[in-house]
Amino acid sequence: MALSVLDLFSIGIGPSSSHTVGPMRAAKQFTDGLESSGQLAATVRVQAELFGSLGATGRGHGSDKAVVLGLQGQSPETVDTSTADDQVAAAALDAELRIAGHHRVDFNWDEDVVLHRRKSLPAHPNGMTFRALDHTGKVLRERSYYSIGGGFVVDGDASGSDKVVADDTVLPYPFSTADELLAICAREDMSISDVMLGNELVWRSEAELRERLLQIWAVMRECVDNGCAAEGILPGGLNVRRRAPSLFKTLAATDAGLQGSSSADPLLAMEWVNLFALAVNEENAAGGRIVTAPTNGAAGIVPAVLHYYTKFVQGADDDGVVRFLLAAAAVGILFKINASISGAEVGCQGEVGSACSMAAAGLCEVLGGTPEQVENAAEVGIEHNLGLTCDPVGGLVQIPCIERNAIASVKAINAARLALHGDGSHKVSLDKAIKTMRETGADMKIKYKETSRGGLAVNVVEC
Repeated sequence: MALSVLDLFSIGIGPSSSHTVGPMRAAKQFTDGLESSGQLAATVRVQAELFGSLGATGRGHGSDKAVVLGLQGQSPETVDTSTADDQVAAAALDAELRIAGHHRVDFNWDEDVVLHRRKSLPAHPNGMTFRALDHTGKVLRERSYYSIGGGFVVDGDASGSDKVVADDTVLPYPFSTADELLAICAREDMSISDVMLGNELVWRSEAELRERLLQIWAVMRECVDNGCAAEGILPGGLNVRRRAPSLFKTLAATDAGLQGSSSADPLLAMEWVNLFALAVNEENAAGGRIVTAPTNGAAGIVPAVLHYYTKFVQGADDDGVVRFLLAAAAVGILFKINASISGAEVGCQGEVGSACSMAAAGLCEVLGGTPEQVENAAEVGIEHNLGLTCDPVGGLVQIPCIERNAIASVKAINAARLALHGDGSHKVSLDKAIKTMRETGADMKIKYKETSRGGLAVNVVEC
C-alpha cells in the first residue's frame, strides 16, 4: 500500500476527522455513485444510518451535519466553514436536500439521519450505511462505508481492517516498518525526508509537492491566527471558554517587553507552544478549517511544533518546513499501516500518540538528527502515550482533547531534544512501540475508545 504525505496531511473541517470529515466524504462518495450510475434522477429519498462510535458520539462530533453536507455535494476541503451550520439548518427547516448539489428530495431530519448508539457494523467501530429510494420505496442503491481515522474512508466491500483501498503504485523506496526505512537510509545515504521525497516524486513533481506542502503550512498558520483572534464559548453545551486569545495577548505583550532584555523566562517557548496547540484545537472544536494531522482530535500537535521550529529555531525556513512534514509523514505512514490512527479503534494513543511521535520525528529531522535519532525521537513520542484513552466529555472534541494537544506538543519537542543527545541507539524500537500500541488498543475496553461511556466522560459533570 502506497501512501503519500498528502494522505496524512489533508485540509478539512472540524471537529473530527473520523466523525466529521470521514462521514462527509462517505456521503459525497455515495451521491457521486448515484449520479455516475444514472440512479440520481429516480431518487426521491436518501437515508443515512450511523453505527458504533459514530452513533454514540455523532451528535457531539457533528457527524449528522457532516452527512447532510456530504449528501448535498460538499467536500471537507472546500465547504464554507462559516456557513456550514446554516446550510444544515436550512435543509432541516425546508425539509429538503439538494442531492449532489442540485437534485431535490424530501428530507426528514429525525427519520433520514439515524444514529444507533448501541449497534455496530462488523468491520470497524465507525460504520455508516446510505440508502437511496425511489417513489415506490424500492431501494435503488445501498452502500456501507467505514471511516477508519484521519478522514480515510473505505467502502464496505473493502477489507475490514484499518487499511485504505490499496494503491498499487510502485515506489522507488518502499517501506512498511521503521527498520526497513532505516535500512534504506543507510544503503542510499539518505535522510528520512529524502526517502519520502523520492517516493513522492512518483505522483507529482518536486515543485508541485513543495507548493502543496507549503499550502498545508499556510492553512496551519491561518488556523492558529484564527484561534488566537476568536473570543467566546465553544459550541456544544459544555461552556468551554476559548483560552488562546487571552494567552496570545499575554505572550505578545511579554515578547514586546522583553526585546533587548536578558531576563526572558526560560520556559517562554513552552508557553508559546501551548498557545499554538490550544488555538488550533479550539478552532477545531468550533468546526473551523483544519489540517488533519493525522487526525482532527490531534490536529494541534504538528502545527504547534512547526510553529516552535519557525519561531525559535535559528535558520528555520520553508525548506525546513517541507522536510519536517515529509519526515513526520513517514512516521505517520508506519502507524497507519501497522496499527491505527483511529481513536474509535485504539483510543487516543492512536491520535495524540501518533501525532506526538510524528511531530517529534519532524523536529528531530530539521534540527539535524540522523535517521537513527529521528526514529528514536518518534519512539519516545509514542512510548509515553501508550494506553492513552479516548473519553471525550459530552462526545465533544474539547475535554480533554484541547489541552491534551498542548501537553503532547511539548512532549514531542522534549522527545526530539532527548534523541539528539543520544546516538540513536535505544532498547525499544519504534516498530515494537507501534506493535505495542496496536495490541494495547485491542485490549482496551470499548468504553475508552471514543464512545464517551467511560473515563472522564462519565466522571465529569457536563453542565
